Amino acid sequence: MPALGCCVDATVSPPLGYAFSRDSSLPAPEFFTSGVPPTNSAAGSIGSPDLSSALYGVDGWGAPYFSVNSNGDISVRPHGTDTLPHQEIDLLKVVKKASDPKNSGGLGLQLPLVVRFPDVLKNRLESLQSAFDLAVHSQGYGAHYQGVYPVKCNQDRFVVEDIVKFGSSFRFGLEAGSKPELLLAMSCLCRGSAEGLLVCNGFKDAEYISLALVARKLMLNTVIVLEQEEELDLVIDISRKMAVRPVIGLRAKLRTKHSGHFGSTSGEKGKFGLTTTQIVRVVKKLEESGMLDCLQLLHFHIGSQIPSTALLADGVGEAAQIYCELIRLGAGMKFIDTGGGLGIDYDGTKSCDSDVSVGYGIQEYASTVVQAVQYVCDRKGVKHPVICSESGRAIVSHHSILIFEAVSASSHSCSSSHLSSGGLQSMAETLNEDALADYRNLSAAAVRGEYETCVLYSDQLKQRCVDQFKEGSLGIEHLAAVDSICDFVSKAMGAADPIRTYHVNLSIFTSIPDFWAFGQLFPIVPIHRLDEKPAVRGILSDLTCDSDGKVDKFIGGESSLQLHELGSNGDGGGYYLGMFLGGAYEEALGGLHNLFGGPSVVRVVQSDSAHSFAMSRSVPGPSCADVLRAMQHEPELMFETLKHRAEEFLEQEEDKGLAIASLASSLAQSFHNMPYLVAPASCCFTAVTANNGGYNYYYSDENAADSATGEDEIWSYCTA
Repeated sequence: MPALGCCVDATVSPPLGYAFSRDSSLPAPEFFTSGVPPTNSAAGSIGSPDLSSALYGVDGWGAPYFSVNSNGDISVRPHGTDTLPHQEIDLLKVVKKASDPKNSGGLGLQLPLVVRFPDVLKNRLESLQSAFDLAVHSQGYGAHYQGVYPVKCNQDRFVVEDIVKFGSSFRFGLEAGSKPELLLAMSCLCRGSAEGLLVCNGFKDAEYISLALVARKLMLNTVIVLEQEEELDLVIDISRKMAVRPVIGLRAKLRTKHSGHFGSTSGEKGKFGLTTTQIVRVVKKLEESGMLDCLQLLHFHIGSQIPSTALLADGVGEAAQIYCELIRLGAGMKFIDTGGGLGIDYDGTKSCDSDVSVGYGIQEYASTVVQAVQYVCDRKGVKHPVICSESGRAIVSHHSILIFEAVSASSHSCSSSHLSSGGLQSMAETLNEDALADYRNLSAAAVRGEYETCVLYSDQLKQRCVDQFKEGSLGIEHLAAVDSICDFVSKAMGAADPIRTYHVNLSIFTSIPDFWAFGQLFPIVPIHRLDEKPAVRGILSDLTCDSDGKVDKFIGGESSLQLHELGSNGDGGGYYLGMFLGGAYEEALGGLHNLFGGPSVVRVVQSDSAHSFAMSRSVPGPSCADVLRAMQHEPELMFETLKHRAEEFLEQEEDKGLAIASLASSLAQSFHNMPYLVAPASCCFTAVTANNGGYNYYYSDENAADSATGEDEIWSYCTA
């Protein structure tokens, strides 16, 4: 620890560190004989990709899809363990291609940006199917596995269509929990496997049930799952009126329950499902109606993120007992649907005691399910059912990455070197008697090298000066000087560097809503500069005017994230962070707090091009007009109101027509831009482009089909 020094000439302000002004009654200590206290000088220092990978746990939560390459960038392995070296995709290059201006060869998309990798999605489906196929064959199970994707996890059109396409060869189906999800699933499965299940979950009214029966008429393999006992009467009545023989499932409330956050939807007091008493009544009513053969599927849900295979085996075993009992009671059972629960290891620890980790992999999950069902059925002499699962989180989480930029960071650098002797003298003269005594004692303790005493008097001095400021007897400049002195002393004593706040061009409420809602943790990592040693620790603060708009908890139990100094990479580029494993739920749950809409989206597929990838689709994020319209505003009328206002109040401008046209053009572009921050050069009010004597909102036909803004909504204002 640097020594606290002795007096220096009061008229000389040293270039490093600072000196107190001399007073006949005050010692004037210079705190550091060797200059300013040592600071963390690791910014831009040499690190290594391997060290960064270990620091951020990439090999844990990222395997087998993400790693750190030799350039210090995050690399994507689109085919998992089957990815060849030349097929790896540098994520930074993807972001540059998406965000660079069109005149530089980019797509001109504004951040934040969601990057989707359909190849990863395909690999997840294949891995799940392969795991169950291996378990079935190795254990001699007498039936097969066919998965079902719950569209609530991510209803994006291309995600659902990809799953249906990639899964058609192994009978993959869809699950719906509402009427619009049912319509979506019906349409998509028209191009899927004829054997793929359409599982209808959720609360149901007559219209929902009618839609499901229409799907059955359209030869879709539809199963209506009873979530409430009352739904059975509707199913029986409507199916008779429509002359459609339904296939019915029921959801059982198991006794098995796990204690984590995601276990709240399981157990006897869970939100969904039937008790054993209700199940018996349903069986009796179906038998009386001559429809017991229609009951073919048992559904249950232990809870999302099942932490261990022991809990999984317990729950599946209980459900298998119910399945066998339904067979004994005469039901035409064929399927057992284990619901969701196949967990994601968000922190890479493979822990059974955490909501953000699980103590197993896909193969262990599949083997446990098959073994548990087989054991019970063999004991009861029951034919093995087809096993289904609704493993949505496990299917879609990895394929989507949220990219956002840190635009600034709070500064905690000590500014004491900027204090002149005269400034310190002026500050000292304003102190009251008690504060002046602390100042003298601090100075004397510094000379004597009494470090702990320095801290004591520094804290007392700061508090007394704050009290003086509140009373109005100390100016803000003097309070700032005292703050600098006290911060300087704190650093001299070897205090840890304070946690910085990195301001990110993002809305937590829109793009990471699960973190705000219940503290769900996701891996957040710089996607580049991982060959450098991170110099500071920081938290992330978003753009919203809300104190909850921050990320201050990270995987590994950390309350801050190790980050690099902004602008220290020397290329003048941005500092990009990625949130990984967020492909499930985040997009659907995001809101419009402060009217920040969703991110831009780009689909990236592996190719044989120079950079190993191609972009198959790009969609700009919602514009200001889009989010205003979502809240029942009418952007076109708003624009007209502002334009007329401009015409009224710009009468005195020298070139009235040109001034009004320029302002109207800029206003129009503001409506069509995304709500997020843009670089100063992109400001529509300072960079208006002339066009044929007028000024038009810029619009490119190139992305018209992908844009959220239709051609009929382009506004322009030209001079006559």
